[in-house]
Amino acid sequence: MELLVHGVGGATPQEMLVDPRIALVTGDETAGVYRRTEDTDAEDRPQDYQKEPIREAYCWSNLTSGNGTRALWLLLLPFMVANLAHWMRPAAHRRTATVRTYGVLVRLVALTLTVLLIAGACEVALDLVAWQCAGTDSCTARHSWLDFMSARGGGWWSQPGRRLALAALLPTALTGLLWYLSNRTWSAYESQPPPGLTAAQTDPEAGERPALRLPGFWYGRRLVARLRAAHTAAGFLTVAAAITLAAARHDRRPGGSALLDLTGWLLLGMIAAGGLATAYVVCHRGRKETTADDTLDRLTITALPGAALGVLLLAVVHAGWSRPEWTSGGGLPGDRAFELIVLVQVALVTGIAVCAVLLHRASPTPRTPLYGLAGAAVAMFGCALGSVLCGGIAQRVADWADGPATPGMAPGPMPGPPVVLSWQAAAVPVLLLLLVALAVVFAVRVWRVQRRLIRTVPDGYPDERPDEVRTRRIAGTIARAGVTDDLPGIIGPAALFALLLGAGAVAGAWATDEVPGRAADGSGALPEALARAAQGLGSWLTGLAFLALITFARRAYRSPSARRTIGILWDVGTFWPRAAHPFAPPCYAERAVPDLTWRMRTWTERTGGRLVISGHSQGSVLAAAAVWQLDPRTRRQVALLTYGSPLERLYGRWFPAYFGPGPLRALHGEVRCWRNLWRYTDPIGGPIRLSGRTGADVDCGALQDPLVYGRTPEHPLPAPIRGHGDYQADPVFDRERATLLARLPGRDGGTVPAQGSSGMSSG
Repeated sequence: MELLVHGVGGATPQEMLVDPRIALVTGDETAGVYRRTEDTDAEDRPQDYQKEPIREAYCWSNLTSGNGTRALWLLLLPFMVANLAHWMRPAAHRRTATVRTYGVLVRLVALTLTVLLIAGACEVALDLVAWQCAGTDSCTARHSWLDFMSARGGGWWSQPGRRLALAALLPTALTGLLWYLSNRTWSAYESQPPPGLTAAQTDPEAGERPALRLPGFWYGRRLVARLRAAHTAAGFLTVAAAITLAAARHDRRPGGSALLDLTGWLLLGMIAAGGLATAYVVCHRGRKETTADDTLDRLTITALPGAALGVLLLAVVHAGWSRPEWTSGGGLPGDRAFELIVLVQVALVTGIAVCAVLLHRASPTPRTPLYGLAGAAVAMFGCALGSVLCGGIAQRVADWADGPATPGMAPGPMPGPPVVLSWQAAAVPVLLLLLVALAVVFAVRVWRVQRRLIRTVPDGYPDERPDEVRTRRIAGTIARAGVTDDLPGIIGPAALFALLLGAGAVAGAWATDEVPGRAADGSGALPEALARAAQGLGSWLTGLAFLALITFARRAYRSPSARRTIGILWDVGTFWPRAAHPFAPPCYAERAVPDLTWRMRTWTERTGGRLVISGHSQGSVLAAAAVWQLDPRTRRQVALLTYGSPLERLYGRWFPAYFGPGPLRALHGEVRCWRNLWRYTDPIGGPIRLSGRTGADVDCGALQDPLVYGRTPEHPLPAPIRGHGDYQADPVFDRERATLLARLPGRDGGTVPAQGSSGMSSG
């Protein structure tokens, strides 16, 4: 049998099997195994399948881009990026203490992102709307729907504490929504148990086992539940702190209530204790992969968020207590909280970088990008993305509330968002200019490579007459495909720029304690017009990017092409389990890998037949992960065929601890046989690059693309440049598949002579 696994972007079973008549063999509408209708009883007719294998298609596209509503999860992009940083650590398994420290630091970075998101929601709802706008007559006059909270109205909701208590519903609901989505997606996608392997069934004599071969790698229920409880508690405590600090500042003033002041101090103590408990839960336990980690800490996952919600309710009651003399003015206390979050994130990312350097120096891995600092760079990128989004949205809401005035600028009536958020918004145009400069540099590099290739492309077609246009097109495709290998040159400088701009925003806020445009009035540090333009442009750009993301996500309800595009982004970012951030989009591989493992194991046990698992693009990564999860007996009956595979080119470089040369060499030694097809024109797939005889056994030579240069009697029309797709259309594909089947043992334990293939394309 040939088990087909499609790649990034999804595919239908009809396309994969090249037949409109299909039948679901096992699975459901979310992910299932399909056959052609005429093959449903193939096991009862083995004599009909001596020359070609039974073909099955595992379709997992609905795990990613099948439902348009899942496109909205792109809004959780900073969380997804933080989760990726966990898996990018260098490969040095013997330094267990450093590895654990690396994991703890990444989980703490993820926790700060949750606090940052909820703090940003508090800034918008509590500070800008309920405190500043509702407490300013000119603002409520422009926004009549705030009249019931207006300070001049004198109603029940006019007191600042009650306005804050009401506005706290927004960040509280956001926290509850994140908890609900995380819990629901776990039940729907990541709760599939592995086939029941134990550590003893995974070749213990092989020494140090690759992590993806461990029986509990794709089932981390306990850790996700603990992290979900901790992050939910952190969200509730952030809202409680924002409310309590505002009330405590008023109660500490002369003439304030001593009882309310004492209550405020008690609440702040409870919030601090809850924060320490949350940090302890995040740091105390990481992933357990030697067995399926399905034992839940019922007390932790129930008591921690429940207690935090209780503290939040007490804070709401405390803030809503009648204080007739309380008036809102200026901004809420806690402006320095955003600066503190940025500093903590910088310190944590620095710690991640130190751990990464130590791990990389202990066990250098060839082709590892950024000298092992990829995880730190990606973590910094996630932090910068979260900060810029919060700063831009807060500035945009402040501009909307303040009407024609500029928040924070005299003579405007509103002080606007915290100073550091204004500085971050002003840094957005600078960062975009730097990214544009990087894009120009790489465009020039592609052009130079293309010019160099124009001289060599015709050498691959010695019997063809050169065609300048055709040659330029082929050379351009190869040059653009090579940009994938230059990604470190983009991500590294972008992360460094983000770090410098973030530090500059905090330094600017500390040095002037003013928004960028006003800084020129007192210190002359920046030209006022330029600073105002950068701040305004940054807030507009961030707001427009946010609206564009929402609009594009909504298109996914109606446009299959939009769903496929979003699915590509999601497929790459959510292959890994949620080991650092529980609110990241769900991991589809925790459903797909057990599905494939169960199917291969049960079919080979039931029939004793030979099986080739055939994976394209991201499907090759799923196929390799599933083969790793097989028991040794089943693995001897399975061959692996990969094509357009990013196993080494992307995963091996960026995730060396899991797909580096050592794990890939171990996979080749464990699987019965493995062949990999690739092209120079493919921007995603590439060779596996195992050295020596092992590498020759895995990688075929680069496939010719296009198959012919010009027009021939067999190809009277120009052959397409296929790049990443249509590997099955190459004659080499059928030949390699037949060879793999022939190398597998038959029912009697011997190999079967290679048979000619029918030439059918398997999609």
